[in-house]
Amino acid sequence: MSIFAPLSLPNHSVIPNRLAKASMEEDMADNDHAPSRALIRLYETWAQGRIGLMLTGNVMVDGRAMTGPGGVVLEDERYLSRFQDWAKAARSGGAKVWMQINHPGRQMPAMLGQKTKAPSGVALDLGSLSKQFGVPLEMTENDISDVIDRFASTAKLSERSGFDGVQIHAAHGYLLSQFLSPLTNRRNDRWGGVIENRARLLVEILKEVRVCVSPSFAVSVKLNSADFQRGGFSPEDSHRVIELLNELEVDLVELSGGSYEAPAMQGEARDGRTLAREAYFLEFAKEIAKVARMPLMVTGGIRRREVAEQVIASGVAMAGMATALSLNPCLPNDWLLGKESVPQLRPITWKNKVLASLARMAMVKFQMNRLAAGRRTKPHVSPLWALVQDQIRAGIKARRYRRWVAFKRAPNSGFL
Repeated sequence: MSIFAPLSLPNHSVIPNRLAKASMEEDMADNDHAPSRALIRLYETWAQGRIGLMLTGNVMVDGRAMTGPGGVVLEDERYLSRFQDWAKAARSGGAKVWMQINHPGRQMPAMLGQKTKAPSGVALDLGSLSKQFGVPLEMTENDISDVIDRFASTAKLSERSGFDGVQIHAAHGYLLSQFLSPLTNRRNDRWGGVIENRARLLVEILKEVRVCVSPSFAVSVKLNSADFQRGGFSPEDSHRVIELLNELEVDLVELSGGSYEAPAMQGEARDGRTLAREAYFLEFAKEIAKVARMPLMVTGGIRRREVAEQVIASGVAMAGMATALSLNPCLPNDWLLGKESVPQLRPITWKNKVLASLARMAMVKFQMNRLAAGRRTKPHVSPLWALVQDQIRAGIKARRYRRWVAFKRAPNSGFL
């Protein structure tokens, strides 16, 4: 099977080829936390690279719950025209475009000044950096009901904006992933305990989303194969969740892994070299494919054509790329033309894994900001320089976000 062969989904929509731009956190919202002109230009750039499926960065279902200070929020139709511009730009090269919708739960930076909520009051353990995140409040039944409604509302608004589908983020330690993991979900009610209860929130959201959108609108899930923490969400849990999703109208499942505490999703080997680590979650996918009835997608460090071909040859439907496309947005087209392009960031050899993870994300954001400005990327940018720049920007955006939230809460703002 060629990586440039089309893929028909269960809902009968067709993705032009088997290569996907996986989600990356751009942090490029405008002052209204809607898509900025820079973000739209970035997706116009990716659209010309002949990618088959484009997944957006996090779009938040609740403006009070953010993965970062520059995140996009879609809560109502107030700025729908900007989302329509975003969808139009992303689709301009023929790709299908899905909006990734998310809630961070406890993984919301403390500098944003909001109370965080999670399935249980379990704080992040990041060593010396733990203070950057607060201790979450345990969610009530009303909180859970509100989250279900918000995911459904954002999905409906996404379809109205011209997107072809949504991806519900249930990986990387965000809220739905927190419910799935016994480390972060210590509840004794119907939302906790056995995996069927821990998966209940994801299942209920999927059911509600499907009711709110048309049959031709794709509904997908991003799921951890494992969270790579002792006693956490396991491959066996992942198998059971896939079995539950088989009974629902799910068009594709993207397999990833890890969280802020164990950032395996970055897919980088210690030596930064081996081909096997480029398809980081491929072995998990081969096992899960034995029970999955929907197409699967694997993401995690892919940057070589032969690895993407290995993924598709294994029976996995799609190969997702992130960092590679932040360095070369035309990578699929280069491969189609027979060019040997292997984009790679400068390796990080820092001993502190959490800082190294933050630096790597900062290096990716550095590349995306350059692309959004119409400039060439710099794969060998200093990790320290990128991290310092990113932290400065984050501080500025955090102050802007706190003002935005204060304005929304003002009695005469029109938001209440």
